[in-house]
Amino acid sequence: MKLVIGSDHGGYELKLELIEHLKERGFEINDIGCNSTASCDYPIYAKALTEEINSGRADLGILVCGTGIGMSMAANKVDGIRAALCHDVFSAEATRSHNNANVLCMGARVIGAGLACLIADTFVDTPFSNDERHIRRLSMFSKI
Repeated sequence: MKLVIGSDHGGYELKLELIEHLKERGFEINDIGCNSTASCDYPIYAKALTEEINSGRADLGILVCGTGIGMSMAANKVDGIRAALCHDVFSAEATRSHNNANVLCMGARVIGAGLACLIADTFVDTPFSNDERHIRRLSMFSKI
């Protein structure tokens, strides 16, 4: 599975920890930036990540900013993206299983690295259920 990960300055350090953790698990990681804690604009990285997902160059994405809220809002502006802000394991599992989310958003100022790694593991390890009710609901997304 190919993963793409991005952050703004507020999520930079957590992003590095997530990359290390996920590489240890054997995932191929594409880091689309940012590359420091210098102030930057999160929509740039949300857009770059969503392009990787929609092009098929990555299977799933992870975005990290200070709260995860801005990244989630920016990513969800893009057709084909189902970004979920998750700060607990249950939400990460449910959003993959029920919503087939393809982008996980987290806030570095909200959760620590240990929990973030566990949430990321749950997100990438949980398959979509393919239940008829979830497929039906997802098809409704394109009509909104």
